[in-house]
Amino acid sequence: MSYTTGPGPYPGQPNPQWGGSWPPPFPPPPKPGVIPLHPLAVGEILNGAFTSLRRYAKPLIGVMLAVQAIGIMIMVAAIGATVAIAQDRFGPVFDLLPGEDPDGADVAALFLSFVPAVVLLLVVVAMGAAMIAALCPAVVQEAVVGRPTTFVAMWSRSWSRMPSVLGTLLLTGLIVGGPILVLYAVCIPLIVMSADDSGPPAALALLIPGVLLYMPIAVWLMTRFSLAPAVAVCEGLGPIASMRRSAQLVSGGWWRAFGISMVGSIVAGAIGYAIQMPFAFVGMASLFPAMAAGSEGNGDPEEIIFGIVVYGIAVLIGGVLSSLFQYGFPSLVNALLYVDLRMRKENLAEALIASAAAGATVTDAPAPPPASATATDER
Repeated sequence: MSYTTGPGPYPGQPNPQWGGSWPPPFPPPPKPGVIPLHPLAVGEILNGAFTSLRRYAKPLIGVMLAVQAIGIMIMVAAIGATVAIAQDRFGPVFDLLPGEDPDGADVAALFLSFVPAVVLLLVVVAMGAAMIAALCPAVVQEAVVGRPTTFVAMWSRSWSRMPSVLGTLLLTGLIVGGPILVLYAVCIPLIVMSADDSGPPAALALLIPGVLLYMPIAVWLMTRFSLAPAVAVCEGLGPIASMRRSAQLVSGGWWRAFGISMVGSIVAGAIGYAIQMPFAFVGMASLFPAMAAGSEGNGDPEEIIFGIVVYGIAVLIGGVLSSLFQYGFPSLVNALLYVDLRMRKENLAEALIASAAAGATVTDAPAPPPASATATDER
């Protein structure tokens, strides 16, 4: 059953009866949680995301801070261990006489010693992004029906769905970015070769139009798969099934999904920048006087070091706090967009009203048969 376009009661509300006072033509929809349970307007989606951040700040911020703290500790440990192991390789590269150049083999050895740490850092960043991408739909599951949740519950839920969400992010990145990487892999060596007239100079003319022509396709693909993390969490599907399901939900409303996602990203970027700026100013205020005194030759080295440390700490704190909003808010918007599209296409509102009354979540609302069949195949 689908929503009607004309006046009428929302799901779960009685039909008007003759006699007595006539109710308004559009009775207010049920709102057990952060959004009214009817097809949402753009403002309702954005307001629902802000309300989710406010009402569920402890589990949201707690899990995101824990993910970032773990990631930072792993990065520091990896870099520290690499520096300690490769300590003997720094001298032949940096401790040289004036006018002496390092040997290419020494430079290569020093570079290769950092490769394992870089690979580990990439893995940590990918897993952290997947945890945050899984966290926000998990919170929305509870927020739309007004159920409280805890840090432990959200961490457990996000961790259990992190592999599937990570798969959707990696596959989306591969599908969207693969052609660009191939284009760069072909054109960049040709451009380098053409610097000494030993290669075709037309490589640059191929690279720039190729990137410009592919950008609309990349945006189209990213929008089609943008709901895959929410699907993976809320419906328990595998990566490929989640991407197919996302494309199915976005189909017929691509421009609306693109616009809402873009507005959410712009709002998150603007507020994140506003959060970060005061910390940057504090860091600059502590760094500039010491650096100015040092440039005049009468600076105290301890003051310069103190200014650099304060600047680094201020920038780090501002970056962490702003990233909580910049990463979390767009994911909340996409998760609410997923709920909105299901209410529009699958009459999810009635299932949510029943779920709110029974104390259940979005996961308990049944998905269409094709998606369920796909989920079985992917599992």
